[in-house]
Amino acid sequence: MDLRIFTEPQQGATYDTLLTVAKAAEDLGFDAFFRSDHYLRMGSADGLPGPTDAWITLAGLARETKRIRLGTLMTAGTFRLPGVLAIQVAQVDQMSGGRVELGLGAGWFEEEHKAYGIPFPKEKFARLEEQLEIVTGLWATEVGQTFDFDGKHYQLTDSPALPKPAQPKVPVLIGGHGETRTPRLAAQFADEFNIPFASVEDSERQFSRVRAAAEQAGRKGDDLVYSSALVVCVGKDDAEVARRAAVIGREVDELKANGLAGSPAEVVDKIGRYQAVGASRIYLQCLDLADLDHLEIISSQVQSQLS
Repeated sequence: MDLRIFTEPQQGATYDTLLTVAKAAEDLGFDAFFRSDHYLRMGSADGLPGPTDAWITLAGLARETKRIRLGTLMTAGTFRLPGVLAIQVAQVDQMSGGRVELGLGAGWFEEEHKAYGIPFPKEKFARLEEQLEIVTGLWATEVGQTFDFDGKHYQLTDSPALPKPAQPKVPVLIGGHGETRTPRLAAQFADEFNIPFASVEDSERQFSRVRAAAEQAGRKGDDLVYSSALVVCVGKDDAEVARRAAVIGREVDELKANGLAGSPAEVVDKIGRYQAVGASRIYLQCLDLADLDHLEIISSQVQSQLS
């Protein structure tokens, strides 16, 4: 079971804060550092000092970390043209020595688009499918060959399809709760399927849909990695769990029901339930980025029991 640290910087974080968390995650033996791709805070957080860009952040971290993998849950397809995104991700992969993974989604948070003047198209899913075709097609094109694409939303002509990532294939993550189109896209393009903030039962149903779609597409169901993203709140005792829950504005009972919360033993048991339905990777949504002791207890008392 891989444990990955997943952050939400739009809620309020500087690059230096993210660097501190990424380095701590690396030192503590976590598999990866991921971040969301948003430009506007959600809920009651003040969002100060303001948003950071996902791929600029990851470019910096690529040069300042050594082992940990880096990626997005999920890059918003509405934020970037697919040809430009392919260049950005390939460059950051080169900068990291081949440690980047691309989570790509359709984009959904209309308010942040309005706040920063970003068009919010109605046909987001059809655009996402074309974006996936373009990004993966550009990377797969042999050096010296060109790439063309004539879609409804995007057209590319005589693209040199450069630069190339350092990895032979950058892992592509697709996720979500959609019952039909999402599994189909995952079966066609994904190396990993992620379901965010879902119960064990809902995760099992969605994993089964993706496996079936993969088999229909001529792949083996086990060709994909299956993962979950869940909020985490661990403490050595009830008081510490309650304190951490209060800091992020959540109730302990709600966190235990909908996330990974409680003592290390409780969290290990809950992770085991996700593992039993097919998850081999968990993205731990850490909402208090100043609490490095939280990462330490997860590493020493949760991760140690899973490895």
